[in-house]
Amino acid sequence: MRLKIGSGIALFAQTNAASPTGGTPSAPSSGFLDIILSGGITGATILLVLVALSIAAAYLVFDQVMTLRRSEVLPEGVSEAVRQALLTGRIPEADAACRRSPSVLSVVVLAGLNEMDFGWREVEKAVEDCLADQAARLMRRVEYLSVIGNIAPMVGLLGTVTGMIFAFQQVATTRGAAGAGDLAEGIYQALVTTVGGLIVAIPSLAAYAVCRNKVDALIADIAFQTQHALMPIKRRPTKSRGTHLAQAAASPTPVAQKQPPQAVAPKPPATPAPAPVRRPPPTQG
Repeated sequence: MRLKIGSGIALFAQTNAASPTGGTPSAPSSGFLDIILSGGITGATILLVLVALSIAAAYLVFDQVMTLRRSEVLPEGVSEAVRQALLTGRIPEADAACRRSPSVLSVVVLAGLNEMDFGWREVEKAVEDCLADQAARLMRRVEYLSVIGNIAPMVGLLGTVTGMIFAFQQVATTRGAAGAGDLAEGIYQALVTTVGGLIVAIPSLAAYAVCRNKVDALIADIAFQTQHALMPIKRRPTKSRGTHLAQAAASPTPVAQKQPPQAVAPKPPATPAPAPVRRPPPTQG
């Protein structure tokens, strides 16, 4: 009887030791901060680069939100004020209306007003050139978001590749003594930088797409309002200085008419001179 009780106690002890909920303590789970800091100096450096890129992306997004406001790019009333001033022939008032509200629209309209003395074609060309310059200026900062969105995954991938090199180097150094658990730990620590790169890249590319579409829409509105404001120049009845110069260049220069050749009277034939008359010498008496 005692032998059976002792065998039962030993069997219960073995079962308790083999069960995962037994007395042996489980390994403590690593937190997210521990995973981030487990990459060593190389992983920490790459993560710092990703943090710097995320701060730059956040600044650019805030800057574009403040810059691409419609009230800053297309102030209300400027286009209509310029149009009314041109309809009544008050060109200085149209110039002053643009200078009172500095914006992209005002710059483009002023570029057209400066060329109004040379005709509508020159006004259109000046407006197109100025629109291209302003669109490039607005897109210059937006392009940085695209650069950050393309660089961040590459930086994260660099950290992952570096971490995997270190993990396999550890396996090679221990000549296979490192188990699959050690190898898996090194790999998941290396993948942290890839996750960080994607976290930075995805919002940056999304913000780039939104800002680019916003710039395209604003430039289209600026072109429409500029043409609406400067249309009275096209309908001006007076000829501009450029038209006068073109007509002067196209008109032929007056050429002196040639006089018909006058008939020349034939000269009379020359009459021979009379021969001298010889007189007889006087006789001596």
